Amino acid sequence: MKYLLALLIIFEIGDGVLTHFLIKSGLAREANPFLLPIVGEANFLWLKVVGVLLCAVILWDIYRRYPKLALAATSLFVVVYGVLVLWNVSLFF
Repeated sequence: MKYLLALLIIFEIGDGVLTHFLIKSGLAREANPFLLPIVGEANFLWLKVVGVLLCAVILWDIYRRYPKLALAATSLFVVVYGVLVLWNVSLFF
């Protein structure tokens, strides 16, 4: 579970950094309507970091009580954010 949470944190922060760079350079636009007003601002990256750390703590707490559920949910989030990071990287090419 620790490795999955570490991957989730890395992918989420990577997604934030790549998205921030792509938006600032005009190579992409934000598809999430909730993040649209703040993407491109310095607070965007802080929000991503704080958000993923909070999610990791919550998932770890769930893991202590419901390990199978937490492993399944964390695995799903890792796959989703892994795909998002790959998508963002593909926009450079």
